[in-house]
Amino acid sequence: MDGVAVGAINRVPADGEARSNMHVGGRAEAIGMTAREHEICERIGPALKERGFIFVGIDVIGDFMTEINVTSPTGIREVQKFGGADIASLIWDAIESKV
Repeated sequence: MDGVAVGAINRVPADGEARSNMHVGGRAEAIGMTAREHEICERIGPALKERGFIFVGIDVIGDFMTEINVTSPTGIREVQKFGGADIASLIWDAIESKV
């Protein structure tokens, strides 16, 4: 959110499916962020913020970032459902702070 990590989920594929995307049946599991995931976010966060990206999602497999989602990040409701941040409110707060 505006260059700072605010939550994480683990996406698990449905039976018989290789993709873990929730729109194809993947499900979210609660997960904490590893030290490596925090490091990735700290390294890319300033550049994303500088470019004006308020809300992005990243995919991490093992210790490697595999994707930055800037057009359709998912997991807002799932993060909050598992006791994490209210990302929807954080998005609006970030937008309002810029106007």
